[in-house]
Amino acid sequence: MTTMQVARLHAIGDPMRLEQVPVPEPRPTDVVVEVKACNFVPNLKNVLALYAEWFPFLPLPELPAVFGLDSAGVVSQVGSEVTGWSVGDRIYVNPALSCRACRACVAGEVQACPTYTFMAYFSFSADGQKLFDAYPYGGFAEYLTAPQGNLVRLPDSVTFEQGARFGYLGTAFSALRKGRVGPGSTVLIDGIGGTLGVGATLIALGLGATTILGTGRNADLLADVQALAPDRIQVLAAGDRPVADWVREQTDGLGADVLIDALAPDAPAQAMVDAVSGLRRGGIAVNIGGMMEPAPLNVLWMMTAGISLLGSLWFTTSEAQDMADLVGAGAIDLSVLENQVHRLDQVNEALDSLPARHGGFTNFIIAP
Repeated sequence: MTTMQVARLHAIGDPMRLEQVPVPEPRPTDVVVEVKACNFVPNLKNVLALYAEWFPFLPLPELPAVFGLDSAGVVSQVGSEVTGWSVGDRIYVNPALSCRACRACVAGEVQACPTYTFMAYFSFSADGQKLFDAYPYGGFAEYLTAPQGNLVRLPDSVTFEQGARFGYLGTAFSALRKGRVGPGSTVLIDGIGGTLGVGATLIALGLGATTILGTGRNADLLADVQALAPDRIQVLAAGDRPVADWVREQTDGLGADVLIDALAPDAPAQAMVDAVSGLRRGGIAVNIGGMMEPAPLNVLWMMTAGISLLGSLWFTTSEAQDMADLVGAGAIDLSVLENQVHRLDQVNEALDSLPARHGGFTNFIIAP
């Protein structure tokens, strides 16, 4: 096969065009991946259109471009200097690209790289186009190229559809690790019914968190989350009562050890402020939702109580591999995810009409 089908966006707001382009060739340390599943946000076109308003400092690739952030598939070709990977390996592609040469990259802190860029989505740098050009195809294509250092080996028990969810799951996994969550931990997940929130719940259960407290707006969805482990999960509908008071009632007055703030970017800042107030002394708040509104935090209280507030961006490939191995070992159960799969030639229909969604339990997939 010398050509492949892609869905390429030529202008924000326009439908993606199905086109034939050459199948990419790998550089010496790259692999070619046959895409089997790619996770997508159902309103991706609207999200892309709003990036200029929401995050003008995060540039998109030059159009036309092939999007598709989270891809899982099979290695179909390896570069001449690739080691440890073979044709036929089942993998997830971590789309996080970096220069691999700066002080941060050499130290293993790739998220701090000045050119940090998400393949086939957006960059954190004005120089991101160089990396978009180096890796021009995302998961809305039959094949893509990726650096060998960005590959995560999928256990046989992990489906391609589950693997394509690793972007959201890995983000939650890294945040929970930063919060040192394990046996004995009490975790508060703000926005527990959303995509990040459900993932954080499944992973917190797998890491051994003793108590998981969650807030959300949809009572039915909250009940479904609680049903995952009724003896370990308690939930509160937003607005029913002050979050901090409820959390302290559930923790003998102490407060939660860790807050995972998974609220959407357009959520009110006060919601996060209320949740932070529910932390115990020495507690850790980790934001992964990207709330945009400035938050009026009580910095003096945070200082005297030893409260830490962290922003957690994505995850490392090593963290994703640890997570994959925990899923493969049965510690993290992804069987509750409900896959809605669309063919590549259905991409515009999938993006134009928001399918029925069971909160964060629904896993939206394009399968080239």
